[in-house]
Amino acid sequence: MRLIVAGGGTGGHLFPGIALATGMQERVKECRVLFIGTPRQLDQDTLGGHDFELDSIECMGLKGMGVKHRIKSIMQLPFAILEARKKLKRFSPDLVFGVGGYVTGPVLLAARLGGYPVCIHEQNSVPGLANKVLSKIANRIFISIPCSYPFAKNRTVMTGNPVRREIIDASGPPREKKGGQVTVLVLGGSQGAHRVNMLVLEAAERLTELFGDRLKLIHQTGKKDVSEVKLRYQEIGVDAAVSDFFQDMADLYRQADLVISRAGATTLAELSVMGLPALLIPYPYAADNHQQTNALYYEKGGAAKMLLESELTGEKLAGEVLSLLKDPERLRSMSENMKKMGKPDATDRIIDECLTLVHGSGGPVTAL
Repeated sequence: MRLIVAGGGTGGHLFPGIALATGMQERVKECRVLFIGTPRQLDQDTLGGHDFELDSIECMGLKGMGVKHRIKSIMQLPFAILEARKKLKRFSPDLVFGVGGYVTGPVLLAARLGGYPVCIHEQNSVPGLANKVLSKIANRIFISIPCSYPFAKNRTVMTGNPVRREIIDASGPPREKKGGQVTVLVLGGSQGAHRVNMLVLEAAERLTELFGDRLKLIHQTGKKDVSEVKLRYQEIGVDAAVSDFFQDMADLYRQADLVISRAGATTLAELSVMGLPALLIPYPYAADNHQQTNALYYEKGGAAKMLLESELTGEKLAGEVLSLLKDPERLRSMSENMKKMGKPDATDRIIDECLTLVHGSGGPVTAL
């Protein structure tokens, strides 16, 4: 079995691809995986250490860019497709799988032109431009949560979002807390989120007045803010573990009582598998405002509360955290609801469909 996974640029695209690729390697003996991402350092750092062959494509995105950028991107596309065709011919895959990001476009278009089976996975409630286009040619379209976009029903399967094996393995009973300690995990996405970082710093000063040394913060800041955030926590005397990017998320999830996070689909999938209640602050400039739609889905499920960045202050955020931490019954209910929304079998369901596509005649698509 030879599998190409295409996508990258953010952890939200890379982590489902890693989960799928490692799951296929576990299921299929001597499965070779070629992961085609972007040249960004994040891609290289995140994919390093896995048993994948790595490659990249030089291309550019279209959506949300200026006219000159779009023209340059369109002019570059034929060359990117030709580059992708050479890589496909050299690797000769049985299946090409796109997990999102602009790099998926030329790779999957080249794959379809070459007659290779093509699948895509849409993590968000609103698909990106690449997946809207690629859905017209994909043999299978996998979605994580209900999506209003009119994907072809006979080729669409709602499977959930693939979650890394180490997080599924960590999703047992929570650790016992000592001395009434409460741990709040702060996530702004793989690139960090400056506004979320500043709001949490403002809230932390108020929370530490109330909880004292019982409060612990674990804060993923992104590279730009890491030094400032560390210094500020030291100044206000908060017990905080701070890093620009944490690798062992499974361990951090096991420690957390509550999560403050952006509303990226992959993070939400991981929180739901772990059963972690969350205060969600959607990124207001996400394409098609998809993070707000993601957050609303989990809020309606009773698993999270959505807070709009434009209406939020540090004082208000502290109040929201306090109201949850002082209400164990509500926190427990949110945790149970989050767990119910989790789909730990997403990877296996996708692999089942992919193997049917590769080895069978295509087979019937699981009903939505």
